[in-house]
Amino acid sequence: MCPLPKPYSEEQLYDYSTQRTYDREATEAAFLLGGIGTGNISVGSRGDLRDWEIWNRAAKGQKLPYSFFAIAVNDGSKLQAKVLESRVTPPHIGSHGYHPGTVSGLPRFNDSKLSSEYPFVSVTFIDPDYPVRVELEAYTPFIPHEPDNSGLPLAVFKYTVENTSNHPVEVSISGSMLNAVGFTGVADFGWVNRDYYGKNHNTVFDRDGLKGIFYTSGTLDESSIHYGNHLLASLDEYVTFKPYWHRSRWWDNLREFWDDFTQDGKLTDLNYEDPSEQGKPDAGSIAATKTIKPHGKEEFTFLISWYFPNRIKNWSQRKGDCGPDCECTLETTKNRYASRYQNAWEVAQYFVETREHLEQTSRKFSNALYSSTIPGYVLEAVASNITVLRSNTCFWVKDGTFFGYEGCFDDAGCCSGNCTHVWNYAQTLAYLFPSLERSMRETEFLIETDTEGMMSFRAFKAFPGTMSWDAVEAASDGQCGSIMQLYREWKLSGETEWMTGLWPGAKRALEYACTVWDQDRDGVTESKQHNTYDISFYGPNPLSGILFLGALKTGSMLAEAAGDPDAAEKYQTLYKKGRVKLDKTLWNGEYYIQKLDDVNAYKYQHGEGCLSDQLLGHINAQLMGLEYMLPPEHVKQAIHNVYRYNFKTDFKDHDNTQRTYILNDEMGLLTCTWPKGGRPDYPFVYSHEVWTGIEYHVASQLIWENHIDEGLTIVKAIRERQNGVKRSPWNEVECGHHYARSMASWGVLLALSGFKYDMTLGELSFDPRINKNDFVTFWSTGTAWGVYRQSKKNGKTVEVLHGSI
Repeated sequence: MCPLPKPYSEEQLYDYSTQRTYDREATEAAFLLGGIGTGNISVGSRGDLRDWEIWNRAAKGQKLPYSFFAIAVNDGSKLQAKVLESRVTPPHIGSHGYHPGTVSGLPRFNDSKLSSEYPFVSVTFIDPDYPVRVELEAYTPFIPHEPDNSGLPLAVFKYTVENTSNHPVEVSISGSMLNAVGFTGVADFGWVNRDYYGKNHNTVFDRDGLKGIFYTSGTLDESSIHYGNHLLASLDEYVTFKPYWHRSRWWDNLREFWDDFTQDGKLTDLNYEDPSEQGKPDAGSIAATKTIKPHGKEEFTFLISWYFPNRIKNWSQRKGDCGPDCECTLETTKNRYASRYQNAWEVAQYFVETREHLEQTSRKFSNALYSSTIPGYVLEAVASNITVLRSNTCFWVKDGTFFGYEGCFDDAGCCSGNCTHVWNYAQTLAYLFPSLERSMRETEFLIETDTEGMMSFRAFKAFPGTMSWDAVEAASDGQCGSIMQLYREWKLSGETEWMTGLWPGAKRALEYACTVWDQDRDGVTESKQHNTYDISFYGPNPLSGILFLGALKTGSMLAEAAGDPDAAEKYQTLYKKGRVKLDKTLWNGEYYIQKLDDVNAYKYQHGEGCLSDQLLGHINAQLMGLEYMLPPEHVKQAIHNVYRYNFKTDFKDHDNTQRTYILNDEMGLLTCTWPKGGRPDYPFVYSHEVWTGIEYHVASQLIWENHIDEGLTIVKAIRERQNGVKRSPWNEVECGHHYARSMASWGVLLALSGFKYDMTLGELSFDPRINKNDFVTFWSTGTAWGVYRQSKKNGKTVEVLHGSI
């Protein structure tokens, strides 16, 4: 037996320091701003605005030209102006250098430091020769259990300026933005694509505490997928405007703006009355000005809100790429936020009217989460993957239905349809926005499960799309997992009537599983079982088999509560038989294996391999509050051996002919290994890869079984890989950016706190795995969230910060 990997010291594993900071060299660090189902603008480590993705699809690397913030400081003798970013980092490799639209040639701060306590991101701008200190705090409201308030197409930018001198200074901060209505990307020479631009209006508004520019189009019909508007506004008192930049040739527009702003920190309206020419947009700017006393501080608050309500009603977002001359007609649907607001101005008005609640409750959540006495990198893992919900991986349509891709390509959603076998791993949504998670169960059992009980594991009935190559049959792991998740949502919310309404569909799905995957009715799946590896396992195997046990166990309890005692007894009897048979059939003395007479009889199996996913169904059941389905000593030993055999401390000599997510001296958990030999000639697809979603659920199981160091080691290894230089801290990639499976990270918080719940009884319990004498954790159910504290001195307290138990 190989020794346990122990790459970290105890001091490193139990590091409770604050969240990491990222300097300007961390070019992959990009923090998403935007609400659930709204798209995003990201803030980079330099303080730059990047990855503009507000048009209902992913757009990694896309920048909106001439869109930035700048500062001008006048001390009475001279004015010093800089873009509110740190210096541009290499490589400088563009075929034509940097286009003026990037404003890369303007002065900047020497350096910057970015840090985050979700949902807030902070950037400190560093320049010892500059007469003021500047810090940015940006956020979009985020309040668990308030999805509409967390679904605002809006970003808040709050710049705090400190006067470090002994005399007053006049400070102006300007925000500039190109009219983005009709924007579809950047073309040759750095100019914008002109296809949908023309007669764009940049209108000055000054009312209800908002002073800004409202950007619209005079040519796009309200039914167009490009239709919309957006707003750049200040909440400050004294604001000057330049709604249209200078209209001339070449780059005179930027020249005139910068000369105007750096003259006195104020902007001059050029008094254009006509909209932009056909094929051309205009940038527009606002500037807020304040006098700051010696050693005093002032805040400058800006809002960017957007309203692009129409999205293609099809999972294939690239159907909209045929251009303005295309004669095809695209059916569209509207985003959820379009049911509440008529335009971006109304979005901003709502924020102003409810700002105290939105900001303070967002901060209350952040403070509660970061008060948890768990290692800092674990908090980072838990919080950072929340961004999946606010990325273009997820969308939320007008009737309230919530949908999610698996992840995102650079320019569109990737792998359609609320994929059950991927979302099977995710925990975050269920605990933070339970109503949205319940929407997914409604889609699965009311729409996607047919009369025979076959569930389409990609939601093509609820939302149209071209049938995927792999969606021709049911997914055994996803279908069984959905039944278990129905139980989770019921226990989290206590809504028995809601659960009962879905039970007929869930019962059909479970009957299908019993009939198709367990044809001999012994409680162990043995026929062809399609699964998350995009292939099918044959014969008894732990991934499908344990999830099937979980479906039988939860199905029995759902049936009993739904008034279906015969079904409850039937599933309980089969569960009891299956748990004994599966353990006897698959336990090899160290872990659970796949049982096949000839491992090469079917392509892409794992046979004697140690599958990291073998206990997925078990940890999901335990996180739902269920007891052991298999012998406790076997579960503890199996998960420990998954770590022993599958966690590698470097990948320099690892031979992976599949996709590569980890390499060189990085550490991570392989999907499968064959420590006792017997690898198939062609092992299952993805077997040699490393997926963070699997790593997190294995870490959760290890911690649940009190293998604390091993579980923390896996999490720390993940977050070292996501260090802002190699990869983004807020984008864990698998089959796409912001991959849904990464939301298994929430399970680590649940495991460390030993959190159990049953809202049908109004009960909560905690069994911390660390810091038992002084433990604090954030908790959430389907009805409330708050903080739990446990100490020798003060005993145990449950504080409800939102909702009720």
